[in-house]
Amino acid sequence: MGAVAQQATITGAGASFPNPLYQKWGEAARSAINIQLNYQSVGSGAGQAQIRNRTVDFGASDAPMTAEQLQEHNLLQFPATMGSLVAIVNVPGVEDHKMRLTGEVLADIYLGKITKWNDPRLVEMNPGLSLPNLAIAPVYRADGSGTTFVWVSYLSAVSGDFKTRVGVGTSVRWPSGTGARGNEGVAGTVRNVRGAIGYVEHAYAMQNKLVTTQLRNRAGNYVEPTTAAFQAAAANADWTAPNFAASLIDTQGATSWPIVSPTFILLPRNPTDATRAQNVMKFFDWAFRSGDATATELDYIPVPEAVENAIRAAWATIQVDGKPVWPAN
Repeated sequence: MGAVAQQATITGAGASFPNPLYQKWGEAARSAINIQLNYQSVGSGAGQAQIRNRTVDFGASDAPMTAEQLQEHNLLQFPATMGSLVAIVNVPGVEDHKMRLTGEVLADIYLGKITKWNDPRLVEMNPGLSLPNLAIAPVYRADGSGTTFVWVSYLSAVSGDFKTRVGVGTSVRWPSGTGARGNEGVAGTVRNVRGAIGYVEHAYAMQNKLVTTQLRNRAGNYVEPTTAAFQAAAANADWTAPNFAASLIDTQGATSWPIVSPTFILLPRNPTDATRAQNVMKFFDWAFRSGDATATELDYIPVPEAVENAIRAAWATIQVDGKPVWPAN
């Protein structure tokens, strides 16, 4: 009998937003391509820091790095999948998908302007709900987070006051509320606190059976967080943006969900270990070819095939000793 090939290991760290998918891909890749993935869900800020310091084979971030940052740290950036953010609430008597919210109201909740669930603005847009006289308890990410970057990008896009007072970043100064670490922490806090509202990747809301809301989109329609609504938003992305940093925030479309975002992988352009670098690309090449069904099952949105091919072409720029680690197709 021939010897069984030793399993290769690759390490990654960063965004918690895509963590459920990366773990599932990792489980399947062990037998499919003999690669063991060790991925730590530590937040986008930490993921960027670890790949800058070269303590992992790849970093993961929901917030795209700027062209200047990528050049300074000699990194290649590409999207691995797309996800959607949802508002989650814990309000007595309110069931999944029943509450209506707008971006402007969400912004004012997180600014501390709307403090009770029976606020007249909430009552007016929810004629079918009996909203209690209960304090609103906003929950936000306490760690540096690409999920926060996407959430505040949306709130800043729809609220000038929010943009001025809070702004956009992976970590911001919140005027009100309570912090929790990771999508996991926000999901758990909202589940345990009456009156809480938070923001998480849709997969976390589904896995934890949390109550999500409708949101009014750019076209003025209230939409539920569904795969079709996410895909409608993704169809409007401009993938010609430099470094694949397409924005899917508050896109056009009658049925589009307003908070959809790519999540990114960061690779060194100058890896010291050609084999490990090649195994990272082998893993994501396999995920692009064979992982779409898993992504869809977990409520993520696969990257379009044309974008996947452009990513493979970009991998050919990663070199060790002047030789491409991934051959151009």
